[in-house]
Amino acid sequence: MKRENHTLTTEFSLQGFSSFQEHQLTLFVVFLALYILTLAGNIVIVTIIHIDHYLHTPMYFFLSMLSTSETIYTLVILPRMLASLVGVSQSISMAGCATQMFLFVTFGITNCFLLTAMGYDRYVAICNPLRYTVMMNKRVCVQLVGGACSIGLIVAMTQVSAVFRLPFCTTKVAHFFCDIRPVMKLSCIDTTVNEILTLIISVLVLVVPMALVFISYVLIISTILKIASAEGRQKAFATCASHLTVVVVHYGCASIAYLKPKSENTMDQDQLISVTYTVITPLLNPVVYTLRNKEVKDALLRVIGRKLS
Repeated sequence: MKRENHTLTTEFSLQGFSSFQEHQLTLFVVFLALYILTLAGNIVIVTIIHIDHYLHTPMYFFLSMLSTSETIYTLVILPRMLASLVGVSQSISMAGCATQMFLFVTFGITNCFLLTAMGYDRYVAICNPLRYTVMMNKRVCVQLVGGACSIGLIVAMTQVSAVFRLPFCTTKVAHFFCDIRPVMKLSCIDTTVNEILTLIISVLVLVVPMALVFISYVLIISTILKIASAEGRQKAFATCASHLTVVVVHYGCASIAYLKPKSENTMDQDQLISVTYTVITPLLNPVVYTLRNKEVKDALLRVIGRKLS
């Protein structure tokens, strides 16, 4: 069928990892193992925080929301990617592609602003400890999470609507999921306006949260350095270390993917970057917060102890 000299596209074909035909089984095993670890780690974090009343604080409320969001984020992408690696159909309907992109953008942006909310929580806890319970009450925490989700939904609707209004000439997506730029490359017309929109959105959802987190940590560090005892400074730094580690990796990978100019990067290079923020970063969250966080480890031991007894 023809419409304005363009083929009416009803489905796409995801070409991710097609250049690694001889290694696809190995990739399947590796990604499946990482996916299982990610799911298990995030589910353990959410369960521990729900069960252990010592962790019913704003910091761990945000962490449980982040783990929940990361779990859905990986569910949107990884099962289909794993299926394609073992020879299941690589085709995806246009509606399925739009849905995948919508959910990916929604939860990716939600994660960015949840990390910002966690940075604000650490700022209040260290810089205004006497007012912490007032400034970070339950209503404020719910509003911050609701705001993060709302921004994700609004931006995703805007971005996806702009992309799927384009006419498409080809159906082969040079990626393992329906990411924004690979889908836009299929368009028959100039996508400069869409590229500018994507860049503006990327700046708003990456640079602005990064700047807020940076300001929070400048104030936090200046406050910590005023603490007289070395033990007090060490304890204050320890409460921020896990969050700061996740922030650096999360924003760093996303910035490389979406703030870099259009370049001559190969399909394999772009996919390697995407694997980092769709597979590695979600796994980093439970690993960092369980291995580097004493309170979570203690809570896990308490829960295990209760189950054994």
